[in-house]
Amino acid sequence: MKNKNSEDYIEDEIDLAVLVRALFQGKWIIIGFTSLASIIVVIYSLSLPNIYKAEALLVPISSKENVGGNVQNLGGLASLAGISLTDSSDNSAVAFEKLHSLSFFEEKILPQINLPDLMAVESWNPSSNVITYDPEIYDEQTNVWTREITALQTPEPSAQESFKVFMEHLTFFQDIKTKLVTISARHQSPLIAKQWADLVISEINSFYREKDRSEATFAVNYLNEQLSKTRLSEVKVVIAEVLAQQIQTLTLIEANNNYVFDFIDPPAVMEKKSEPRRAIICIIGALVGGFIGAIFALFKFFKPFRLED
Repeated sequence: MKNKNSEDYIEDEIDLAVLVRALFQGKWIIIGFTSLASIIVVIYSLSLPNIYKAEALLVPISSKENVGGNVQNLGGLASLAGISLTDSSDNSAVAFEKLHSLSFFEEKILPQINLPDLMAVESWNPSSNVITYDPEIYDEQTNVWTREITALQTPEPSAQESFKVFMEHLTFFQDIKTKLVTISARHQSPLIAKQWADLVISEINSFYREKDRSEATFAVNYLNEQLSKTRLSEVKVVIAEVLAQQIQTLTLIEANNNYVFDFIDPPAVMEKKSEPRRAIICIIGALVGGFIGAIFALFKFFKPFRLED
């Protein structure tokens, strides 16, 4: 039994020695592949444009806290008067999903961005702050879209095409424990990255601010109408309390611009790029080249033995 284990151990040592000898003999193959891969990856990484990221850290604002009233208690009183008072829950959860919707992009974002900055950027010059557009997609001189299209496309990108690309430039993340929201925008120009991040945050706040203002205004008008019609003093008291709550809601809506999300750390124009990480790309490329070279070296070393067998 001991002799059998010793033979296996000696055989493993011999196999390892043969493997090392094969790699050593093929060292120039390995070096050649590694060098070639490194050169290719370096050229590729240098051709990639610098991407800048503007990031904002936000805290959700509860609409219940904005109103400050006890909506549930008033809802019970309102039901006695035949009035349906909806409980406006935290808008932030719904707003987070709204950010990912085509309708929000098409109605609020698309009209306020320069579409070539999204769909046709070729490069950005940091010295002059000038963006160069790909002439095969967009002619800046004539403001004409020149891209090749299919039967279902138009020269100017549609809202759906633009939305898909825009979502590739933006990242939304919400921490489950803290509920803090991170919104980041990426672009070759750090100025546009910040502009897009600010725009998304401003428009989502404005959207729900206008929505709640419209609903509260409708409720105030309706309650005033009902108050003028009713003669029962008990019902008037209930309507007056609900009306006061709605007026307070309107007041706080007008006083608060950051209606759904408030800033902890606003987006900034970044001086350093976030990507590409050229050093990591070059290291990975060199390792891949070396690995391929090692496979070729082993194949070349063991091929004569296979032919003899």
